[in-house]
This record gives sequence, C-alpha cells and structure tokens, in this order.
Amino acid sequence: MTKIVRNIITGKEIVKPDPVDEEVPFDGGVMITETDPAGIITYANRKFREMTGYSKEELIGSPHNINRHPDMPKAAFKQLWDTIKKGEYWEGFVKNMRKDGKYYNVVVWIKPKFDDEGNIIGYIAGRKIPDRDLMNRAYKMYAEMKKQEEAEGA
Repeated sequence: MTKIVRNIITGKEIVKPDPVDEEVPFDGGVMITETDPAGIITYANRKFREMTGYSKEELIGSPHNINRHPDMPKAAFKQLWDTIKKGEYWEGFVKNMRKDGKYYNVVVWIKPKFDDEGNIIGYIAGRKIPDRDLMNRAYKMYAEMKKQEEAEGA
C-alpha cells in the first residue's frame, strides 16, 4: 500500500518507500529536529538529513511521520503525543525508516518549546544510540501492540 506524505511548503508529494529489512546503524552523532505544534518539521540538522536520506527541502514542511516505520504501532505514537501535548518530556525507542526503505533504531527524546506565556509553540527532538537489550524488549512489546491493532482493524 503506497503511503504519500505532502510537504506543506513545496506542495510536493513524497512517496514513502516499501520497507527493506536492513538496518543502518546509528553512529551516535547528533540528530536534532524541531517541529511546529502539529508535528510539521521546521528544522532538521545535517546528521538527521544524512541518516534519513531526505534533503532539507523534502523535510522542512513535511510531517515528522515521513520517516515512520510501518513496524511501529500507532499506540506508541498516541502515548508520545498525549505526553508532549501536556507539556511534558517524552523518551522512547523508535524504529525509523529511511528514504531508501532501510531502517535505523534510536532512543528519541522530545520536549516541548514554549513561548513567553507558556503556550507550546513546537517541539524539539534528539536521538541517542539505543541500548540493544532494552530496545529489543521494547520492540517485542511493540510487536504485540501492532498485532493487537491489526486484530482490531486499527
């Protein structure tokens, strides 16, 4: 099933690739992104662009789920959004997909950015190299969540 992401700045449609079962190890540089309150990318540093394979022009203005891997359950992202919309810090394991369909694993932290009145004006996210054992435990849980979603037709 073809998934398309629309960039709100350029208007271009970006076709997401089919997943390729090949990991590209994250070497631990600094991958940083920033989004608006709706999750539209407003900044993506060079390391993030290199790791995902997307250009700056493709990323800025696209929804952050441009690199979501289909193995990730929707429930994991619901919990993420419920947390950060309350103005709280979130951290978790994420399997992301590159432009070429290959994947990479990271621990992601996300925190809200606030204006002077305390309103959320966006989010900033960074990524770290995941601990393999903890990551594998999280992915077993994600696989169960994904099975449940598919059984429920979500």
